[in-house]
Amino acid sequence: MLVAVSTSASWTPLFQIAGAVVTQIGSPASHAAIVAREYGVPAVVALDRITARLVDGQRVRVDGTRGTVTIVD
Repeated sequence: MLVAVSTSASWTPLFQIAGAVVTQIGSPASHAAIVAREYGVPAVVALDRITARLVDGQRVRVDGTRGTVTIVD
């Protein structure tokens, strides 16, 4: 899973290996949302302080349709 404040074009290769994408900043027209759709990867964007709430190795469920990220652990 790729979690970031935002993404840019140089991050595009990471979408090929990411199981999901979550960003703190974004919109349906942001880089993360567009590229995730192109690769068929679930994505949720514009989640306030998400990079501070999640930690490395934490198990989460990403529902791109509902726009939710749920901590599983």
